[in-house]
Amino acid sequence: MSAVPFTRPTIIAAVAFLDANLKHHAPFNHMVLRLGLENEITSDTGISVSKKADTLGRIVVQRPGDQVDTLEGSMSLAEAFIREAVQLMRPEPGQESEIAFARGLARDGYVVSFDERDRPALRVALPEELGLPAVDDEVHELLKHFGFSEPLGHLGQGIEAHARGDWAAANAQFRTFLEGLFDDIARHCEGADKTAHLTSENRRALLAKINFLAEDRNEWTQDGKNYINGLFKMLHTDGSHPGLSDEDHSTFRLHIILVTARAFLRRLRYQQ
Repeated sequence: MSAVPFTRPTIIAAVAFLDANLKHHAPFNHMVLRLGLENEITSDTGISVSKKADTLGRIVVQRPGDQVDTLEGSMSLAEAFIREAVQLMRPEPGQESEIAFARGLARDGYVVSFDERDRPALRVALPEELGLPAVDDEVHELLKHFGFSEPLGHLGQGIEAHARGDWAAANAQFRTFLEGLFDDIARHCEGADKTAHLTSENRRALLAKINFLAEDRNEWTQDGKNYINGLFKMLHTDGSHPGLSDEDHSTFRLHIILVTARAFLRRLRYQQ
């Protein structure tokens, strides 16, 4: 099974967007044919398009990695479905469902561009090697593996806030998530009793002392001029500006905390 480039929340947002915009049976049935699902989703016009969309969404969520042959080549069912939904997008989205779908794509590292005739095209906004949906999945799995429930909750709340466009709340949760993650890693490595009375910054210093954070890679240094401190200083700013910059910066914060969290959770797993 090939990697699926889109997360479950983005797929669900695409279902809601399709349901709100694809109201006629003929175009919906044609899409089902293109996805190779005609044996599973009826073309019967006696069944509402909304019910068909619900069935389609459940199939895609349950079997996102199924291979589909399209005019653009072979790809996962999830990607083929997302590309179908993108064709209904507009240069200036007004519907909440379309905005939510666009935000989901951004979280997964994709944007939609438009040509001179306003025809939409899906393109990768970040290097494909980054694989953000896979990063997101791995971070969630590792948090559950170590029982880091508090940072897991903050990450979930941050992603939910990002999805509804509450940038201030999302940014706050992203920072709290990363802080809680290092706190839990310190407790995991050194025990709750030894770390109970330390501040979060002192717990990170302790991780450097036991060589979990590498000084030779500038992950942590005594002068404070290091990657971890710099990242927390950036995350501590409000980053609130009118317009698109709010969304761009909040999405950037999400991407960087996911990649950072995966790196250190992997390290913790390998050191077990």
